[in-house]
Amino acid sequence: MPKYIFVTGGVVSSLGKGIASASIGKLLESRGLKVTLIKCDPYINVDPGTMNPYQHGEVYVTDDGAETDLDLGHYERFTRAKLSKDNNITTGKIYFSVISKERRGDYLGKTVQIIPHITEEIKNNIKKVAYGRKIDVVIVEIGGTVGDIEGLPFLEAIRQLRLELGREYAINIHVTLIPYIKTADEIKTKPTQHSVGTLREIGIIPDIILCRTEKHLSKEAKDKIALFCNVDSEAVIPADDVKSIYEVPLNLRNEGLDRLIVRLLNLKCEDRDLSAWENTVLKKLQSPAKQVKIAVVGKYIALQDAYKSIYEALVHGAIANDAELIIKRVDSEDIEKDGAKKYLEGSEGILVPGGFGNRGIEGKIQAIAYARENKIPFLGICLGMQTAVIEFARNVCRLPRANSTEFSKNSRYPVISLLEEQKKVKHIGASMRLGAYACRLKLASKAHRVYKKTKVYERHRHRYEFNNKFKGLMEKHGMVFSGIHPKGNLVEIIELKKHPFFIACQFHPEFKSKPDKPHPLFAAFIKTSLTSSGYVPGPKNA
Repeated sequence: MPKYIFVTGGVVSSLGKGIASASIGKLLESRGLKVTLIKCDPYINVDPGTMNPYQHGEVYVTDDGAETDLDLGHYERFTRAKLSKDNNITTGKIYFSVISKERRGDYLGKTVQIIPHITEEIKNNIKKVAYGRKIDVVIVEIGGTVGDIEGLPFLEAIRQLRLELGREYAINIHVTLIPYIKTADEIKTKPTQHSVGTLREIGIIPDIILCRTEKHLSKEAKDKIALFCNVDSEAVIPADDVKSIYEVPLNLRNEGLDRLIVRLLNLKCEDRDLSAWENTVLKKLQSPAKQVKIAVVGKYIALQDAYKSIYEALVHGAIANDAELIIKRVDSEDIEKDGAKKYLEGSEGILVPGGFGNRGIEGKIQAIAYARENKIPFLGICLGMQTAVIEFARNVCRLPRANSTEFSKNSRYPVISLLEEQKKVKHIGASMRLGAYACRLKLASKAHRVYKKTKVYERHRHRYEFNNKFKGLMEKHGMVFSGIHPKGNLVEIIELKKHPFFIACQFHPEFKSKPDKPHPLFAAFIKTSLTSSGYVPGPKNA
């Protein structure tokens, strides 16, 4: 039977419970243990697939086509865990299942209630991820903040699970904020005391308190938190602010978190270090030899989390090239107002990410034209590929009104059109082309040289696709279709011949990138951005 670590949060949201959970997974994996991770989201949506990025941030996609919370991206980037639809549990998913069972008569006339029916469904979903698998530890992150009404069924479920499993099989790690009052030069422990008090009222006594703080905790502060929160002083673990999230596992290890977890759960494992992580990731992050400036042109730029995996994959590509990454976030609507040059001049690479809807599209198209005409390395992803096709059709193939049927249903030149299978879709939730699909690479193409393979599997999330009716015309003008999905002959990757690096893909390569194993497309994009003719980046801090 696997052991369980339940991660809760208090005081405020956005404390980094996801990073903490992923880091704990990394620490336990370094000791030879096999882990998996679950995110429990209290919102009533069945999944985040229909939510605006400004509301929720990025939607992360797994190999099996689940649209999930962005924290699953952190889990996969930090660990070797292979996640699926079962690793993201939402209130909507739980209630949908329970109501479906009630309609079938599965409850045999009983009154269906929060306790026991909803809580039992949550517990069964938590335990399900380890069925038939050799999992040593399941890390379960409860979204939201202790005290939120919508999170109570999840907290009650883990309270019951801890009771059923026993002390050596389940522990709670509570992530909390220790505010620093700059004018008084004091840290305040009272919010943490109240947060733990609320947790204890629910019936959960934390075993470890993980303290987010911008000022390192003194021994006196740790002792005070331990006294008023009824934990051992060694169980009060500082989680100081860091420049890079990839420093967190090492910092937590230095504070003794993994040793404490191993002891509390009586885990049989080795005591290994994180030297490989330090050498391949942290050293290159902390002492890069070069700098590279990449412009990301999107429509959700105002929200950091909207392109979370994109930004992290760029960091991974920079790590692979021993470079410091400087990201210039450019709103595509600003380009529509002022032109591309004002915002993109001096960038050594340009990336256009995915998205939906007509807003900001013309700005993306102008940015792509700027990259193509000025021979600046370009990487387009999902909608970034579609807008690259539109730009090429208009400005190179002389089809001035070329467009996607997403933006212009009656376009004279619909170079991007709705997938055939999508024409019958009535409900938008979980109905896109989702998950991993095969992509066959054209020999001797740039994509083939980058991947060093003839066939790859990448994750998708889209409804619209390149219209093959225009393939011959575009090939005649210099576009190379270097990646094809064999079934249906769907275009997966395009590139241009006479350009140092102009590659765009229909899929989302950022979802399969890790700091110690960067995705080939991002590594190659950064490499070319560092060496491309016309742009000679200087050394770090030049």
